[in-house]
Amino acid sequence: MSLSHASSYAMPLFDKYGGLSALRAVIMAFYDRVLDSDVIGHFFEDVDLARLIDHQTKFFTSVLGGPATFLDDRLARAHVHLDVTHDHFDEVTQLLRETLTDAGFAPEDIETTLCAVERRRSLIVK
Repeated sequence: MSLSHASSYAMPLFDKYGGLSALRAVIMAFYDRVLDSDVIGHFFEDVDLARLIDHQTKFFTSVLGGPATFLDDRLARAHVHLDVTHDHFDEVTQLLRETLTDAGFAPEDIETTLCAVERRRSLIVK
């Protein structure tokens, strides 16, 4: 690799923050907050949390540039039967911001991640 290519290479956030096991820990911490939320906790009362954490880990692996693909149509199908409002979505993004901050993500990486989530708002909120 030439020096010009090496200097322009940006490490994926997935790798920067420790890969799969570190990301899984972040997702588990996120769901601790979600389950405690008076705004959105009720959505997860009868959910297989282990399965959901697995799906979310794949989603965020994809979002953070890791070795996974998570298609937007899958995300839309997973939420079509729910009555998710903009307030619910905003709560998710706030809890995610708090979780990423606590996990040591740099502010610009938090914004990059939240922008990727925000681009999918219309798939989740109807």
